[in-house]
Amino acid sequence: MPQRVVAIGSRSGLHARPAAVFVQTAAKQPVKVTIARDGRAPVDARSLLSVLALGAAHGDSVVLAAEGEGAETALEELAVLLNRDHDAREES
Repeated sequence: MPQRVVAIGSRSGLHARPAAVFVQTAAKQPVKVTIARDGRAPVDARSLLSVLALGAAHGDSVVLAAEGEGAETALEELAVLLNRDHDAREES
């Protein structure tokens, strides 16, 4: 089963806004994706409450996993999303 270890990029961690974007993106994937933290049991990446319950802070590592056709592509898309700092303000 393909996996990716990803560091949370948002300065405020995986809080409501970036978690919602992550969950919406996970729900669009052709495969089921799970996310886990600190050796805990993985949770469904399509569940906002489960993702928020991880309590992932800035710099924390999480493990994404998926299986099936399209798993690598799904993991890559979600990894890039988690690495991004969603709290950064756009410079004009």
